[in-house]
Amino acid sequence: MKFLDECKIYIQSGDGGDGCVSFRREKFIEYGGPDGGAGGRGGSVFVEAITNLNTLIDYRYLQHFRGDRGQHGMGRNRSGTSGEDVILKVPVGTQIFTDDRETMLADLTQPGQMVRLARGGDGGFGNAHFKTSVNQAPRRYDPGWPGEELWIWLRLKLIADAGMLGMPNAGKSTFLAAVTRAKPKIADYPFTTLHPQLGVVSVFDKEFVLADIPGLIEDAHLGAGLGVRFLGHIERCRVLIHMIDGTAEDVVEAYHVIRTECREYLQDLADKPEVVVLNKIDSLYDEEIAEKKAALEKASGKKVMLCSAASRQGTQEIVEAVWAMMHAHDEEIRLKDVQKNRKGSDNMDYTPINE
Repeated sequence: MKFLDECKIYIQSGDGGDGCVSFRREKFIEYGGPDGGAGGRGGSVFVEAITNLNTLIDYRYLQHFRGDRGQHGMGRNRSGTSGEDVILKVPVGTQIFTDDRETMLADLTQPGQMVRLARGGDGGFGNAHFKTSVNQAPRRYDPGWPGEELWIWLRLKLIADAGMLGMPNAGKSTFLAAVTRAKPKIADYPFTTLHPQLGVVSVFDKEFVLADIPGLIEDAHLGAGLGVRFLGHIERCRVLIHMIDGTAEDVVEAYHVIRTECREYLQDLADKPEVVVLNKIDSLYDEEIAEKKAALEKASGKKVMLCSAASRQGTQEIVEAVWAMMHAHDEEIRLKDVQKNRKGSDNMDYTPINE
């Protein structure tokens, strides 16, 4: 299935049905009078997040969605039926923006989450609604209210617990294939990965989702290479795995390039917990491994882990470290929330009750 993470669509809710002007005129019926019913409500447009989707390709060729119009009212006090609603199915993690691409209308992060984007128009009243003791034969009716219409942008940000980033050919896809059952494309040329890949990692009888995004190069934030558009898919990740090619001439420069691009894209992304990995150690001598590891640790200020994704050497230790870091990150957030709530309760004013 082709991957599509952004698209623009047009939605329009249905108009409400018109009210009806009708009078009861039947032979041998003593009491007649107005009996025009109200119109039905127009169909609304909803968006629902579901779990079995990971792309917006369904909206590539079908881009206009309209709710049905409500049925008009009829005689004998019969109201019109409501129009059929339209429910758009999108992947979990989809954000919805207005036409300016800046104002967010909704962020669907949970399966089953649903939001109404365009409300159907109300139906108009028939003349039976306007009958009074003074005006016993009204000929007034209300037309149905028009529906709403707007252009919206759908932007998908994949939901993953951990995300991998690095230069092209750093071995990210090989690592993903080694620790999950995903089958990403692997080749010996840059930009083999053209769209994000997801895999499920099993560790300690638990599971977490790992995302692999296409490689970044210098000036990616200016559009070089594939740009930074795919960095949005790891914004929600709790931990990042920074994969560095051990066979590169300058591993420190490779590390700084990726860190710079992350900061240029979003500072919060650069501040996320990070596991630095020196990959392809099976192609290096022990002296080279020790030298490059020491240089990376000095430049990053973090412990550097070693692995060979091709031979699966050190991969288990890395996923275990990622799992531990995710739980430490969650615990830190939980403690901050507890302290914030406690501080808020301490600032509350209590008025003693005089007995």
